Formats: sequence, C-alpha cells, structure tokens
Amino acid sequence: MQNPGDPIYWTLKQASENLRARKITSEELTKACLDRIAIFNPKIDAWITVMREQSLAQAKALDKEAAGGHWRGPLHGIPIGLKDNIDSAGVRTTAGSKTLAGNIAKEDAEVTRRLRAAGAVIVGKCNMHIFASGATSAVSYYGPVRNPWNLEMIAGGSSGGSAAGVAMDHCYAALGTDTGGSIRTPSAMCGVTGFKATYGRVSIRGIVPLTWSLDHCGPIARTAEDTAAVLQIIAGYDRLDLQSVDYSVPDYGSAIGAPVAQFRLGISPQFYDGLEPGVADAVEAATAVLVKMTKGAKEIEMPSILGAGAGSEGSVYREELGNGFVRAETESAGGGGGGGGLGGSRAVEYIKEWRALRLLRRSVDDEVFRKQEIDLIITPTLREVAWSIEDELTRSANARARNPKPGNTRALDDYGLPTITVPCGYSRTGMPIGLQISGANWREQDVLALAHAYQCATEWHTRRPSLTADAKVPTLSKAAAGQTGESAGR
Repeated sequence: MQNPGDPIYWTLKQASENLRARKITSEELTKACLDRIAIFNPKIDAWITVMREQSLAQAKALDKEAAGGHWRGPLHGIPIGLKDNIDSAGVRTTAGSKTLAGNIAKEDAEVTRRLRAAGAVIVGKCNMHIFASGATSAVSYYGPVRNPWNLEMIAGGSSGGSAAGVAMDHCYAALGTDTGGSIRTPSAMCGVTGFKATYGRVSIRGIVPLTWSLDHCGPIARTAEDTAAVLQIIAGYDRLDLQSVDYSVPDYGSAIGAPVAQFRLGISPQFYDGLEPGVADAVEAATAVLVKMTKGAKEIEMPSILGAGAGSEGSVYREELGNGFVRAETESAGGGGGGGGLGGSRAVEYIKEWRALRLLRRSVDDEVFRKQEIDLIITPTLREVAWSIEDELTRSANARARNPKPGNTRALDDYGLPTITVPCGYSRTGMPIGLQISGANWREQDVLALAHAYQCATEWHTRRPSLTADAKVPTLSKAAAGQTGESAGR
C-alpha cells in the first residue's frame, strides 16, 4: 500500500521543501528513485540508460553545497529524467534506435545544462518511440514502453518513458519533446501532467530533431505547479538555437494560486468529434468545474492547419546519419507518422508549407483570442484511451494501417501555443484521461494558473498505478516482438 509520507510519493515541490529544511538529503532521494527504477523498470521499460553512479555522485556534491549554505533553488537535489533524444555529456543518446546505440554525447543539450546549473540530479535517459516518429512508444530498439496502469497497453509517445517513469515515481519530473503531441499524449495516457510552452520558449539545441519548426521541449511531472518549477529553469533565449525566440520569461511561480475568475474559455467543436464515451463524460465533467471557477465558456472557431507544416526538415538530420539506413530501421519497426519528419518533399512544397506555418502562428492570437474574446482554449487531450501494445505491433507487422481517432495534439504544435494536459478522469477499464488547456502565445502563466486551480479542485492527479513488484509482464506474440528490438540494445 502507498504511504503518502514516503518521500517517493512526494511532489517535486514537497521534495524541494523537505530538502531545503534538511529533513532529507538529495542522496537519499536519489537512491530511493534509483531503487524504484531497479524494481519496476523491468516491468514498464521506461529507461534506456540509468545513470546510477553519476547521479549519486552528483547528489552527494549537491548535499555538500546545501550543508555549506549554498542553495541553487527549487530544483536543487531533485532527481529528474531526460528523454533519450536529449544530450547529456558523456552518456549515450540513442533516440530509441539501433542507429544511435553507440552515440555518446560530447556536451549537454542546452536544457540539460540549465537543469544541472539549477542543481537537478539527472538520474537517466528515458525510453521513447524510435526517433520520436510515433505516438505509442511501442516501437523502440530497447523494447516497448508499457503503461503502468495496465502493462498490456501502450504508454503513448513519443515521450512514453518520461511519462511512465513519472507515473511510477521513478523521478520527480522528466523532460520530453513534443512535435505532434509527444509530451501530452503519453502524459494523458499515463495519468500525469505534461506541458509544452510557446514554440521557441525552450531551446531545442542538443536534441535529436524530428521537425525543427514543430519541435518543443518541456516538463512532465505530477502537478502543474511542478511543471512550472521546471519550466522556469529551462525557458529562455538561446542564441545558438535558430528556433529560439528572445522573449522575456515571466515568473511562472506567480501563476500558481493566481485568480482565474476573469478567464474566458473557448471550446472548439473540431476537437470533440468521435470521443469515446468515457472520454466524453470525463471532459464534460472537467469543463463544468472550469466553467464554475471562470467567466464561463463559449464555442469558438480555430483556423485550419491544412497546408501548414515543415515535413522535410527531419530528413536533413537523418541524411547526415545515412538516411536510407535510418529510414529502413524506422519503417521496419512500424515507426512513421509522428510529426511528419521522416519524409521528403520538393523544395517548392516545403517552402509553401513553411510559410503557411509561420503565417498561421502570427495570426492565431488575433483570429482566436482577440477577435473571439477568449483567454484560454479547453479541449480533450485525446479522443480515446490507451490501446494494446500487441494490437499496435501486430498491425505494424502485417502492414495494416490503423484508423485512429482524429488527433487533438498536433494542431497546438502547428499553432505553437502553450498547452498543458492534466488528468481529468479514468475510463471504465481504469485508463487515464487527459484535458488540455491552451493559451495565447507567451501566456504560459495563464495556462498554469487555470491548470493549478483545476488540480486544487480535483484529485485525479493524485492517483497512482497499483502496479506491484511481483506483477507479471505480458508476453508479446512473435509477430509483435519482431517489430521491436525488445532488450537487444541493453
């Protein structure tokens, strides 16, 4: 049975407060996380590389700093994970692939550097959908990430290991990346909170790209308050990142507890077609809670994303690695389809899509928020709950196209808007359901304020999977197992 007083079940904020009060050490917190990874990673396969020795050494050094009166801030001594497409100096970055299995990063990604400077303890690199090119994390050279709520189900992707690791209390937060929904999809499926800020707010330098013009990096944690603490550190201009925007970073902590009664909510019908019954019920109930605490909601129209994109950009990076080999590896594993980053297109078509994407982002604030007089957009994160790993992989083995529900996450990457997903209920089968809250460009604090207010009014985010140490891992059929490297890359 879970003990709320056990440090492993603390939120990031609670862990930070106890570290500051010297009630626990970073070494103790880090060891607790590492021990939990050792027990449960064989069940859920959330980690590709566990940095046990490095993280314990880092924690000891940070404890010495704290004892000497040097406190770096809220992330000082906090164990955090990195999706395995984010570089950490001296550690391999595989992007879930065989191609990069021996790729040792020469330096930290900018977000990793910022985390280290803030005193975060990097405990390891999280499993993911190969090259971030899919929404399931079932396809990885290191085996499929399994959903902690049901080991037969996908964890969502492509940041599946980051979300599953947070859900199982392996770390207090983890970074993911989001091109077509890769932070929000697994966060919703695993019952945790995931946040992508405005496009260009967080550096993507040192991250294996999928599609530069759509790629975001952001935090996954238990609560909106915890994501705010991480975002405060990783947000900010990076002059060496061509996608980074020089725009002042507010104090996100001030959004926590800020009044929300003035907010006007928008609901776009295009995100609500074909919802599974359980999803529809949960989202309706969550919206009712939000309506009561704000000025209310009204129907709005969102601009079309047709013709906007940057589908050829991912091919540039892969060509440097040997595009033919990477493509063969990904396609044989049923990869593709994540953010449109694996295919090529004629230069003229790319330029048209690229221009349309930028015009869309420049006009969305006027067309949606100002003209329609709203402050925040409410949508279901996904239209269905997690489905079976076996079904997903056997479909790939037989080259059968899946007919998924229309996506609700990709459009928010095209618009570039800051968007969070928070748990808002569970299906009849016990699988998590997520709700998205999106704000105008550079208004992350509005998103955080409403998400925090919702979590203060509900308890969905406090639930934990009931997975036990003696749980049996379901066996995949030969056809399904053949679509992934299983543990070949360990």
